[in-house]
Amino acid sequence: MKIRVSPKVVEWVANPLARAIAASWRFEYVNRQAWDGLVADGAGFACMLWHETLLPLLWHHRKAGAVIVVSQARDGQYLSDFAESIGYRLVRGSSSRGAVGALIAASRELSDGTIVALTPDGPRGPRREMKPGVLAAAQRAGVPVLPVYAEMKSGWRLDSWDRFCIPKPFTRIRVAYGTPLRVAPGAEQLTAAIAEARLAMDEVERMAQWPDGTATHTD
Repeated sequence: MKIRVSPKVVEWVANPLARAIAASWRFEYVNRQAWDGLVADGAGFACMLWHETLLPLLWHHRKAGAVIVVSQARDGQYLSDFAESIGYRLVRGSSSRGAVGALIAASRELSDGTIVALTPDGPRGPRREMKPGVLAAAQRAGVPVLPVYAEMKSGWRLDSWDRFCIPKPFTRIRVAYGTPLRVAPGAEQLTAAIAEARLAMDEVERMAQWPDGTATHTD
């Protein structure tokens, strides 16, 4: 996202405004037991989500004690600041800068029993392209990967590479959890898991669709 805003403006204005709007959102769930089961196990797991859904999912899971992997680029700093302000810890890195260090750090957090959220198409796309980072981190740590998607009833989509979602105040948001995946050891298994994960993300998006068949309204 090509945004040029002073960090102080983000800290003093944008983040409090985002929290006030987010507090009005109303959440409902599909297959919530997939999330609850992994949390109850007490072991680490990776949450796999598209970059465009970060805002509602960060807010909804803010009390989970999770870690997020964020971009080192300036544009990623705004989301990082918001995430930190609502309780997340950060692992910095991306597919282009700091990727190896971020992978090792994320794997260590997962091995220590932490929930780690990663966007396989972040930080700069292409949109919904399944990169291997989240799967490689989970494979290295030997933990499951949980596909997650959020569908807003009404909201805005930015004119950015990811069509970033901003739900409107008081709107309903459906959070869907897919079937957890496990990545067996080995390069071939990682390659196979990439295709499986792409299908899993398509499926969890279908799960999040509104049962009345109406389309999400965006401006």
